[in-house]
Amino acid sequence: MDPKETIKKNLERRSDFVDVVSLHENIPMPSWVELSLIDVCNRKCSFCPKSDEKVAPDTFQKMSRKIIDEIHDQLLEIHFNGTISLCGYGEPLLHKDISYIVKKLSNVSKVEVITNGDVLSSKRLQELYISDVSKVLVSMYDGPEQIKKFKEMTKKANVPEDLIILRDRWYDKYNDFGVKLTNRAGTIKTGIQEQVGLYKNCYYPTYQLLIDWNGNVYLCPQDWQRKVSMGNIMQETIFDIWTGKTFTDFRKNLILGKRCNNPCKSCNADGTLLGKNHTKKWKKIYKIKN
Repeated sequence: MDPKETIKKNLERRSDFVDVVSLHENIPMPSWVELSLIDVCNRKCSFCPKSDEKVAPDTFQKMSRKIIDEIHDQLLEIHFNGTISLCGYGEPLLHKDISYIVKKLSNVSKVEVITNGDVLSSKRLQELYISDVSKVLVSMYDGPEQIKKFKEMTKKANVPEDLIILRDRWYDKYNDFGVKLTNRAGTIKTGIQEQVGLYKNCYYPTYQLLIDWNGNVYLCPQDWQRKVSMGNIMQETIFDIWTGKTFTDFRKNLILGKRCNNPCKSCNADGTLLGKNHTKKWKKIYKIKN
């Protein structure tokens, strides 16, 4: 497997549905909603903030069924037509209600689970399939021998082979660990990092948002320090947060290439890989030329 080729394929796959724009009240809706179900991970990868407990300690806080139900209802109200990704700041399969969560949210849209695979088994994979999961993406950190393990697991679970996507992540720091390496908005310095300021424009807030375990909404999964909350879905609706002043200010600035506020001014991520179609729509709404 080639780490760069894996990343390329993942971006191409995501662009097929992320870059499709749906409107609600003539406003471009997010096409990618990421949920951080639980604030704990069983691994401490060096390129992840979870490797430093002073930066991102395991709090073991988890998203309640009440919040899941609220997300379900609010996404239905805006006719959400994107993908829900279960990943965020922890390992989603450590959440005991994972089957309920997948089943509930699959009534709204496609649901993908991104996991390190450590607690995945043929039984759990089958349960996720029965719960109507769209894809299970497994990040393999130990070595190529894991390929055989997960392929045998898939066969034993008696689920379609293409339900599971295996991603090679066992490389060293000189190969960016096989991930699209970033400093997580100034949180980590591991590996050969891009210089802050190299990238100006960012399309993240034109097409996606992240909802934390407690209902807080953040711009994107780069903000590991949770510096700026856009709002909370138990106090405001997703639509009101998405179209609210805080989100709007960040969105306008980032479209214009102004990374002038935290967490953006400390971020070195290339935020223009996805979201081009959404950005075009927002430019028309904000009357931004070029």
